[in-house]
Amino acid sequence: MSYTQATLKTAIQDYLETDESTFVSELDNIIKNAEERIFKSVQMPDQRKNVQGNTTTDNRFLSTPSDFLAPFSLAVIDSNQYSYLELKHNSFIKEYAPDSTTRGKPKYYALFDQSTFELAPVPDQDYTVEFHYLYRPASITSGATSTTTYLSTESPDLLLYACLCEGAMFLKMDPSIYEAKYQESLARMKNLNEGRDQRDEMRYDSLRINVS
Repeated sequence: MSYTQATLKTAIQDYLETDESTFVSELDNIIKNAEERIFKSVQMPDQRKNVQGNTTTDNRFLSTPSDFLAPFSLAVIDSNQYSYLELKHNSFIKEYAPDSTTRGKPKYYALFDQSTFELAPVPDQDYTVEFHYLYRPASITSGATSTTTYLSTESPDLLLYACLCEGAMFLKMDPSIYEAKYQESLARMKNLNEGRDQRDEMRYDSLRINVS
């Protein structure tokens, strides 16, 4: 089973037993809130992205991608060699290079704000960088009514229950029954994507549970 944008909206209205006009007009926002809840609760393969960019000589800042959520790694590519930077706190950056005139190939980076990284030392030339990060996928509401997404096809129950939680709160209903189902689906999703997908049996043997 999977959902398109249209069938998801129909399911939400059917479960919550309402087609009230104000609620229907808010369905896009309800779905976006539900997706955001999921994106910030579990790391899925569909949320990994690699991009390349460039630092700017004498500029200690590097812009993050517009869909950035959290970093995995940042590397400087110099003469075809990858040098991975260490993620640090901003205070470490200032302590490492208190002299603002210090220049060199960056060794460290810190999240200055949601749209900017701070580098140390300050780049002494324009370097190519490769950034691997967790990103926010496009919402199912951003396309046509026939649009599907990774969430709506690979974990439709999780998406539906998240939407029902958000929808119930909008309607001033008790969302606890849907919240319980959401948490069950989320646990299964985390077990698959943050457990099974992060190991192989050649190195770790098969997953086991305790014998009762």
